[in-house]
Amino acid sequence: MAVPLTRGRLRKFRVLTGEGLMVNVTLFLPQNQALLAVRAGTIPVSAPAGRVGDLALDGMTLIADIRRIYNTCGYRPRVVANSVHAPGQLKRAALTGADVATAPPTVIKAMANHALTYKGLDAAAPDRAKKTGKIP
Repeated sequence: MAVPLTRGRLRKFRVLTGEGLMVNVTLFLPQNQALLAVRAGTIPVSAPAGRVGDLALDGMTLIADIRRIYNTCGYRPRVVANSVHAPGQLKRAALTGADVATAPPTVIKAMANHALTYKGLDAAAPDRAKKTGKIP
């Protein structure tokens, strides 16, 4: 169950998690809100890393700070980097401690493409053609 973080919902998080429901806290921005969320018993915490980046702030710093706070305090929730908009952001999300990242299919597809891969394939094509007898 995804629930946006507001002051009035903190008690609800504790009630819902006490009933055995997994609550995914969303729509929080400052790191101190992430601390409130985990203290209320939430398991995954979804930080809007891409949306923060849209505001010309560093969404991956948000992820890194949240992970550092949780590690320091001994909490072990899953940290989700939400709304990642570029392959480089996915890499940074992994390096900064996100357990999961959400991204549109275009970003995932872009991760599989690299100019040097295709350059290498093109360079190897004549050798493959000689070995297989097929023209590339």
